[in-house]
Amino acid sequence: MRPRAAAAAACAVLGLGLIGGAVTGSWLAGDGGGAARDRFTAADSLWHSEPVDQLFPPTVDGTGAGPGGADRTWTRIAVAPDSGCAHAFDPLLRKALAPVGCRRLLRATYTDATESYVTTVGLLFTKADPAAMSGLAKRFRDEHLSSRTDLLPRPYAAKGTVAAGFGDAQRASWTISVLTDVPVVAFSVSGWADGRTVNTPQPAADATRAGATSAPAQAGLGNEAQGLADRVARRLRQTAGAATEKPS
Repeated sequence: MRPRAAAAAACAVLGLGLIGGAVTGSWLAGDGGGAARDRFTAADSLWHSEPVDQLFPPTVDGTGAGPGGADRTWTRIAVAPDSGCAHAFDPLLRKALAPVGCRRLLRATYTDATESYVTTVGLLFTKADPAAMSGLAKRFRDEHLSSRTDLLPRPYAAKGTVAAGFGDAQRASWTISVLTDVPVVAFSVSGWADGRTVNTPQPAADATRAGATSAPAQAGLGNEAQGLADRVARRLRQTAGAATEKPS
């Protein structure tokens, strides 16, 4: 009887450990729990409840964001009026994003410290629930939609700035991230500030790889797009998390 009791106790402990590990893993991954749901819900209203300087700071520090780990600093030169999504994406990209809807679109354009490059970064606030966002993220991964040159975000070219000539033909590198912990698609697109035309834009994931030899890669435009988009998305998540915290 003693060996049987010991075996039963061991199985019980193991079972509790597996259950606890699964719950902990789910919580860490943001797959469930009240806090994760609260953050997702809170993020839905940030487009009108947060000041523009919170979502798109006047200056963004990119420590280690440049080629070879070089530091970057981006300065905001223009903020687009919040709008719908009708003219912000190539037609096929707009179609791919349609299942999650477009509640509101926010965009801002930045330049680097030398004013050699310009980058438009955007936050598309969707109408989707967590399941729909996860489904769209899976589709983007499985079908490699973020690397297709016929599915690009469009820049915001502000008159009277170094980005005045930043149009569709000037797009050099870009990134698109379907976030699943908040109802947002974050994206950015970069190019040269002198208005030069780019025949073959390259996704940031490819342009930032070691040994990449394309013009956008050599200029660090993949780093510009990826680095700025990552930091704006991170700031959005932090803001959504802070909005759910209860005062002590």
